[in-house]
Formats: sequence, structure tokens, C-alpha cells
Amino acid sequence: MDNDKAMIPYFAHEGEMVRMERVVKRLWITVILLIVLLVGTNGAWLYFESQWEYYETTEIDQDGEGVNIVGGGDVSYGTDSNDN
Repeated sequence: MDNDKAMIPYFAHEGEMVRMERVVKRLWITVILLIVLLVGTNGAWLYFESQWEYYETTEIDQDGEGVNIVGGGDVSYGTDSNDN
């Protein structure tokens, strides 16, 4: 033969192609599963983080004699009422 390439039987080639198709199908299933898991974990993390409030509301009451801040440590007339 003038050709140095080995002749591969047709049935061996077909068998290898079928095997590679199965491998590619498994890889696509894995990629889709990983994308779904990524979206799920990100959604769970956002839900978990939305349970917390990162701001504090303060109510200020002024009656003319001084300022009384209610909430977050009461301060009345410049002294901390928690120290009493």
C-alpha cells in the first residue's frame, strides 16, 4: 500500500462515535445541572440576605425643653439614659 495510514474498520469507527455521543450527552446534562444549581444557590443566598435589616430607624421627639431620642439607646438632655 502507498498509504501509511492504517485502515480502521467501519464498525470500530461507528462504535467510537456512539461512545462519544454518550459522553457529550452526559457533559451537556452536567453543564445544565451546574447552571441550575448555581441559580438555585444564588437565589437561596439572596433570600437569606433579604431576611436582615441593615438600617435602624430612630424616632426623635422634641418637646421644647430638650431632645429625646427614642430607640437605639435613649438620649435625653445630653445624657445617656442607659447609664442611670
